[in-house]
Amino acid sequence: MASPATVSPRPTASAGQDAPAVPARAYDIGLLVLRLALGLTMAAHGAQKLFGWFGGGGVEGTGMFFQSLGYPSPEAFAVVAGLTETLGGLGLALGLFTPLAAAAVAGTLVNAIAVKWGGGFFAPEGVEYELLITLAAVALALTGPGRIAVDRLLPGLRTHRLTYGVAAVVLGAVVAGATLLLRH
Repeated sequence: MASPATVSPRPTASAGQDAPAVPARAYDIGLLVLRLALGLTMAAHGAQKLFGWFGGGGVEGTGMFFQSLGYPSPEAFAVVAGLTETLGGLGLALGLFTPLAAAAVAGTLVNAIAVKWGGGFFAPEGVEYELLITLAAVALALTGPGRIAVDRLLPGLRTHRLTYGVAAVVLGAVVAGATLLLRH
């Protein structure tokens, strides 16, 4: 029986040899690093939209950009996008309501991908950055935050369930799709 701090060994391609057990703590630290990088990056993008920090346009500048993309009530959408990125990003960084935070980030980036579609895959015109962030957020929604997360302190979220992640990702995709349908 494996100790609680390790994951039982998995068979390898070699003739019946088992790979050494990987400490579970390594997975938790890896998920923490991913959550912090992704979450704080998205929170910074949200702060650009809401407050004009880090060279962003603030609500007014972001609203003008959203108007050029055909969003109705562009300043309201700028606030929604900014709040979604900021709160979703901070939720990911903290590991708080992780499936919903990840779905918020993924849903926002689905809109960004749709807006940039047609510029190819690679930066600066392509969607590689947005796609990478979207898929990292979906991966976090599905795997959970790891044990170094605020979710571990919440009774209902103490143990991550795949169904939470799937439901959250579906919700994010539906809201993203509805938002895209509102564009002119």
